[in-house]
Amino acid sequence: MKLASLKHGRDGRLVVVSRDLNWFTDAFLIAPTLQAALDDWARCEPQLRVLAESLEHEAVPRGRFHEREAAAPLPRAYQWADGSAYVNHVALVRQARNAEMPDSFWTDPLMYQGASDSMLGPRDPIPLADESWGCDLEAEIVVVTDDVPQGVSSEAALTHVRLIGLVNDVSLRNLIPGELSKGFGFVQSKPASALSPVFVTPDELGPRWNGGKLHGTLSVQLNGAEFGKADAGVDMTFDFGTLIAHLAKTRSLCAGTIIGSGTVSNRDTDGGPGKPVADGGLGYSCIAEVRTVETILRGKAETPFLKHGDTVRIEMLDDTNHSIFGAIEQTVAPMA
Repeated sequence: MKLASLKHGRDGRLVVVSRDLNWFTDAFLIAPTLQAALDDWARCEPQLRVLAESLEHEAVPRGRFHEREAAAPLPRAYQWADGSAYVNHVALVRQARNAEMPDSFWTDPLMYQGASDSMLGPRDPIPLADESWGCDLEAEIVVVTDDVPQGVSSEAALTHVRLIGLVNDVSLRNLIPGELSKGFGFVQSKPASALSPVFVTPDELGPRWNGGKLHGTLSVQLNGAEFGKADAGVDMTFDFGTLIAHLAKTRSLCAGTIIGSGTVSNRDTDGGPGKPVADGGLGYSCIAEVRTVETILRGKAETPFLKHGDTVRIEMLDDTNHSIFGAIEQTVAPMA
């Protein structure tokens, strides 16, 4: 089952979307918003599934689904916490700012609390007031949970995953070092993130959702050129069960909590930090990684951070080259 929110007020209007992403039908009579459905999932899920099946058989009123008209599936979320499950990424970005990586990062997840009061839609621009802040994309996987009790085990945590999607976790790299040096973590350096047009239930993904990981190539394009094609199920040190349990160690999580994987990152087959797609590698899911590799290989970073007018596209295709979640496609724009 695939769910989306069309732009309507602050919390969107819940719709069910066809598997091919071509059609939608209104779910208002079941739940007005996705958050409302998650709050009453036991009642709403079976009804939404019946509606989804009716949509596939053209047995209900339907309209063309246009990703440009979609809001974030959860335009406002009670909680958005992002992990760093791909330790290769953590090692590279810390190396870029000459910060040592503790050994505990391999056994204890790193996580930050993001801004969830205004999640960007998949075609919304990336607002950037100052290019000197070092605007970077970060292509990631997210899950949405129902109510999660405090102290849940990593195994039990996976039973609370209700939906899966993609996120562009925008970072302002040049603001990070000064902010982290204060000892409190990210605030100004982490502006609004953008979510994929649709979120899907785990069963919709078949064998791609396995062991608390989403397996498959996460395609990243920068200004129309292939930038990254890392496999989200490879080199993921911490699965989503572990990430959820980490967040829930000292607090319960309410339905609608969004948890991110961190930037998807693969090492080369030879164990190296990764090569650009143009050089036969899997590329990168953020600019900071390629800048670090350039510094390692050639002594200085060459790839610039995002500028006004740059366009980012993030997507995952199925085995028949059809989009699973729709595409996040954003252009960096100056503040209006």
